Amino acid sequence: MISFKKPDPSVVQKMLDDSITTLLGEADPINAWKKLVKPSDIVGIKSNVWGPIPTTREVEQALKKRIMDAGVAEDNIGIDDRGVRRNPIFKNATVIINARPARTHHWSGIGGCIKNQIMFVPLPSAYHGDSCADLATLWYKHNLKERTKLNVLLMLNPLFHGIGPHHYSDKYVWEYKGILVSQDPVAVDATGVRILQAKRREYFNEERPLRPPAKHVYLADTRHNLGVSDPDKIELIKLGWNEGILI
Repeated sequence: MISFKKPDPSVVQKMLDDSITTLLGEADPINAWKKLVKPSDIVGIKSNVWGPIPTTREVEQALKKRIMDAGVAEDNIGIDDRGVRRNPIFKNATVIINARPARTHHWSGIGGCIKNQIMFVPLPSAYHGDSCADLATLWYKHNLKERTKLNVLLMLNPLFHGIGPHHYSDKYVWEYKGILVSQDPVAVDATGVRILQAKRREYFNEERPLRPPAKHVYLADTRHNLGVSDPDKIELIKLGWNEGILI
């Protein structure tokens, strides 16, 4: 159903439709999206272009299609990553849809939805201290917390192990074939961390904690009140097959 690194557009659309209708309690995906956007909105899809594992055009276009189906004009929809500070759509966006793949990260333990908004600040490296412990604070700038209506953490083919700032190896990628969605960026990242940790345990046949630890995910909850990180307080609804789900 999902080919390595290049997802089937029709499968991606169905996965997103099924997950978002379940999340928002609607039978029809367009009605679900109408809870997130309205025709008068300007919508930025915050993507991620990291070469080995990008958000992918298939995911971007599936999101864009449903935003247009909900009544937003195509001219009022933008897709960007590193250029968001200069992009007029993102400068004026009333809604942001946050979508990126999950991967281990040299500075923050995990690259997830919390970290994906770092391109909205002029100096991302300013957040690298203490394993990016206070990444959540950037969500309180530029009204990012209020404007971000949906977080999509792609688990299609995550990277579960890396060495160094830009390390990538096919050896440490696997086809999980999943998508996590939430209106809470902390909950979605905390769930992603659990899956990566479980894969590391399975692959290395021992406990192999993320290095550095993904402390920013938990501090986003306990220190910065951005969302919920405790698995016991997260309502996790699983769709599809259970084989290989890991959690």
